Amino acid sequence: MAARYNAETKTFILETAHSSYMMKVSRYGNLLHMYYGSRIPDEDLDYLLTFSDRGFSPNPYEAGNDRTFSLDFLPQEFSGSRSGDYRSPSLELVWGEGGSAFGGKVAGYEIRKGACRIDGMPGLWAEPQEQAETLTICLADPVSKVEAELSYTVFAEKDVIARSVKLVNRGKDVVRLEKLMSATIDFRDSDYDLIYFSGRHTMEREFRRIAAADGVHAIGSSRGASSHQYNPFAIVCEKDCGEDRGQCWGISLVYSGGFLIEAERDQYKQLRLNAGLNPSGFSFLVEPGGDFQAPQAVLAWSDQGFTGLSHIYHRIFRENLCRSPFRKKMRPVLLNSWEAAYFDFDDEKILAIAREAADLGVELFVLDDGWFGKRDDDVSGLGDWTVNQEKLKIGISELSRQIHEMGMQFGIWVEPEMVSEDSDLYRKHPDWCLREPGRPPVRGRYQLALDLSRRDVCEYLIEAMNSLLESAHIEYVKWDMNRSLAEAWSALLGTGRQGEVLHRYVLGLYYVMDQVILKHPDVLFCGCCGGGGRFDPAMLYYQPQIWCSDNTDAVNRLKIQYGTSFAYPVSSMEAHVSVCPNHITGRTVPFGTRGIVAMDGIFGYELDPLKMTEEEKDACRKQIQFYKKYYKVIVDGDYYRLASPYENPYFTAWQQVSQDKKKSLVSIVITDREGNDAQRFVRLKGLLEDGYYRIEGLKGKYSGKLLMSAGIPVPGSLGEYEGIQLVLKMA
Repeated sequence: MAARYNAETKTFILETAHSSYMMKVSRYGNLLHMYYGSRIPDEDLDYLLTFSDRGFSPNPYEAGNDRTFSLDFLPQEFSGSRSGDYRSPSLELVWGEGGSAFGGKVAGYEIRKGACRIDGMPGLWAEPQEQAETLTICLADPVSKVEAELSYTVFAEKDVIARSVKLVNRGKDVVRLEKLMSATIDFRDSDYDLIYFSGRHTMEREFRRIAAADGVHAIGSSRGASSHQYNPFAIVCEKDCGEDRGQCWGISLVYSGGFLIEAERDQYKQLRLNAGLNPSGFSFLVEPGGDFQAPQAVLAWSDQGFTGLSHIYHRIFRENLCRSPFRKKMRPVLLNSWEAAYFDFDDEKILAIAREAADLGVELFVLDDGWFGKRDDDVSGLGDWTVNQEKLKIGISELSRQIHEMGMQFGIWVEPEMVSEDSDLYRKHPDWCLREPGRPPVRGRYQLALDLSRRDVCEYLIEAMNSLLESAHIEYVKWDMNRSLAEAWSALLGTGRQGEVLHRYVLGLYYVMDQVILKHPDVLFCGCCGGGGRFDPAMLYYQPQIWCSDNTDAVNRLKIQYGTSFAYPVSSMEAHVSVCPNHITGRTVPFGTRGIVAMDGIFGYELDPLKMTEEEKDACRKQIQFYKKYYKVIVDGDYYRLASPYENPYFTAWQQVSQDKKKSLVSIVITDREGNDAQRFVRLKGLLEDGYYRIEGLKGKYSGKLLMSAGIPVPGSLGEYEGIQLVLKMA
């Protein structure tokens, strides 16, 4: 069994193919965290607990005169507020006459087959044939009558444990929830590094590695979305952990709103890792008999370094997260109209661009922003999801029909969650926005956010989006969100419930997506939030691919896609070839290099083919053919980071290896050149040691052992920003 309870040692044991996770019920009923790491036998781990009388570390009343038992230093699975543990808690609440303590003790448990269902939110799911098991442990506070149900779904074969918490109010008083972490992990020591992924709009998910230090280091978002600034994913690793060796632990939050991940090194040099909802500005009233569900956190451990950890996350997110049938289908090569036309187009211009795209071998044409309402710029029109007849005289349905006649599929851009003040929707329903009464609103990109905590707003969006999808032959939708949320005030919630707005907004978004995206399994949806501002597992539940960044500069994308790859598979990253000089950075990069970098994801174009040279058009056709030929290797293969853009100033390299290890694609991009330059080499990974491979364009065949040990020379003929792709096939 993947989950079981040893009654003799009072230990809960979770086992995956390579890891063990153990918890123990203390002599006073507390749930203690004992171990998470390499798989070990079912032995009593009681000897790992040390007890001593520590000054100013209080003791629970039930310990009597035993001053050696304190929750202030014992490793806990779920830390209650005001319990004598002064570290950052898993839970903060207020109940009754202002009481805020929670002393949850183990009151029961259940083990069942299958995955835990997360109410109202996305989560990992299990195929019927998978051996997933879920352990639920109830921690009950006898005074407040509040219970915390801790759920652990074990995907044994895939080395993943998915955690979540449901708070249940079994008392007679309303409980005000102020903080709830989805997962807490206590490490007995703290000689670790913390890795997280930060950035900003157009430079998302940059790799950051710092040493764990005294105090609390926190990352998170209070922007209403998971954000460009921090991704809801972090790694704790040993000091010497690298790509291929060393222990590392990952935690990924399946949530699209405000989140918090905090790492605290305490006074005794122990490390606590918390992940869950951001408590800043958050409060939620739980009525008697009611409950509150926290998002799911996906845990993984590896002793094979970051590569091993990434492979675990890539596999589980590809196979057990996304609900779209497209997760297993070959995605079409697209051309998006945004950088080709922006708002300046009519149907004739769009059809001319589409005809040229079809001639290049593009399979899907996407009409971006500007097709609806009064939308000649980004100041007006959002919310009015009807065709702008001045621009598209033939309408969306006829435009789609003509594009299909060219041999391409048709896609469209939407931004359902937002509204312009200059729109019919806003003039009719100004109260549908998130804004505080009597105060001018905070704008972002000249737009306001609709209040998705309201069911009537959600139903309007469901009707508008479904009507649009039924009005024409649409096979792709780019779902965008182009601002952060600022005001969290809803006209329908009372004074005491405004702290619920941002979380209810996210729940409303999931409800809308349930009724639109999941009801159209034949439509490929792509997520977007000004690029990668909502690149999180919860969005991947609905949308198999997300626009990685608004920044299409190939050199910047090396860093963006490098950081993204630590948790997210190639199949999730949409990447395009765009024009040069680049519209974001002004940099000029060879057309071939732009293609190589964009093939590190779901491949497409964002440019005006009418302005391309014949040489570029020929290169475009070859890129599309190459990508389609090696699609299975690129998208479904195992991913290896060979040279980091942060550590190697001269080149960045990565590799995909087919599941059967018979084919591989190596990509190298030169990022700097020096006069009379040194010869550099790159060692390959993931090949069969005793297999022999041929490298296209080179003579001879070479063993996998040799290629992984001695490597291959980086071609000295490549200039700055030039790149190369090497195809390996087993001889």
